[in-house]
Amino acid sequence: MTLQLGDIAPDFEAETTDGPISFHKWMGDGWAVLFSHPKDFTPVCTTELGEVARLKPDFESRNVKVAGLSVDPLDDHHAWAGDIAETQGHALNFPLIADPDRRIATLYGMIHPNADDTFTVRSVFIIGPDKKVKLSLTYPASTGRNFQEILRTIDSLQLTAKHSVATPVNWRQGEDVIIVPSLSDEQAREKFPDGWTALKPYLRVTKQPRG
Repeated sequence: MTLQLGDIAPDFEAETTDGPISFHKWMGDGWAVLFSHPKDFTPVCTTELGEVARLKPDFESRNVKVAGLSVDPLDDHHAWAGDIAETQGHALNFPLIADPDRRIATLYGMIHPNADDTFTVRSVFIIGPDKKVKLSLTYPASTGRNFQEILRTIDSLQLTAKHSVATPVNWRQGEDVIIVPSLSDEQAREKFPDGWTALKPYLRVTKQPRG
């Protein structure tokens, strides 16, 4: 199965380090990040999980829940949690999903046979309150993810879902944005009364909307 942007993220029930969850119910009316790991007790994954634990308040401030997944059993997850706390300085504080039968990994297309037909690649899914996939990323097993970039994309997704704007290259929270081309100048004047700078008729730069 190949999930595309705008698809409903598959619901599932699973055992996790925080107890059983039903994914859509666990999400509630907020956002979620679901990310997979090739295998427990591996070095890159250990650093990633420690970093996400450290950044949990940043996700929570954006109304985002995070959950990890690998195809190892729950007992291994619990044992690995001790290594994460010891080596990274941050204890696991979000659910790590056990998927030993690869059921969830298959639903989300996390196993790429040409890379490895047994373990998951480093997939990331950002899922909106409507339960639709807003962004997906795939990394090879050898490359750790940049979770600051994932937070940045969440900021963009949440902003552009609420206002008629897009975010330019390398945009960060608080910087100028672009008025979407589908909005006429007349419509833009209503939405952006402080005006904008038109670099081209299709490239109108304005201050980031608030609220």
